[in-house]
Amino acid sequence: MTAVEELFVSLAGSNPVMQGLLGGIVIAGMNMLGALLILVWRDPSKRSLDTLLGFAAGVMLAASFTSLILPGIEAAGGSPIPVLVGFVIGVVVLDQADLWIPHVHILVTGKTRADAPETDKKMASVVLFIVAITIHNMPEGLAVGVGFGSGDLGTAVPLMLAIGIQNIPEGLAVSIAAVNAGLRNTTYATFAGIRAGLVEIPLAVFGAWAIQYASALLPYAMGFAAGAMLFVISDEIVPETHSNGHERVATFGTMVGVVVMLYLDVTLG
Repeated sequence: MTAVEELFVSLAGSNPVMQGLLGGIVIAGMNMLGALLILVWRDPSKRSLDTLLGFAAGVMLAASFTSLILPGIEAAGGSPIPVLVGFVIGVVVLDQADLWIPHVHILVTGKTRADAPETDKKMASVVLFIVAITIHNMPEGLAVGVGFGSGDLGTAVPLMLAIGIQNIPEGLAVSIAAVNAGLRNTTYATFAGIRAGLVEIPLAVFGAWAIQYASALLPYAMGFAAGAMLFVISDEIVPETHSNGHERVATFGTMVGVVVMLYLDVTLG
């Protein structure tokens, strides 16, 4: 057990559900840190934001495979079928959610994509905005909970740290999105960003609890979380970071994110 894992166990104990709770608090706290950045970095350039979001995508991309898909296949005794079933369900759920919730990138930028219906951001309600962001935070909290529910700290701790790290630029993006959605008060926009990340705590607890009582669901749950996260990357983050002329720095950000996640996985896993 690494020093980080020992510290985590000393704080959360050996109960996977309590570990899931602490893991959810950690990633929500790092989301809060990102949301608070808007108070000191009030007008980040699109280039900087695209680079940071590219980094977040890289972390999520690597984590989907190293901490969810591959451990899920191992948990299924080497069979990829349960993981693939969960993966497909995760993709379908996120796709259907996007049919009735406006694309997040519309609220971040105020622009519409060719494949999206015309949406007037001035008419988008604050409630709709919060729901949209919340839906896209759900897979992350669930993934952390499932990781701790599996009982494998070597997988769960790197996953928690990776999602927490990528939550920092994501939290900042949420605060910026709140401003673009009409919440002109910067402080209130910050709180909107914090609230959007709080959903990760109950989902992390639920994920850890559910796996404890239905261990056969573990590979399905890991596949679900991976499919949902990869859908968000492809459908939301990549199109957004490549729509402002900053494709190169966004791509480099993604590569750095992959490297960081792989390093965490190897050194802590």
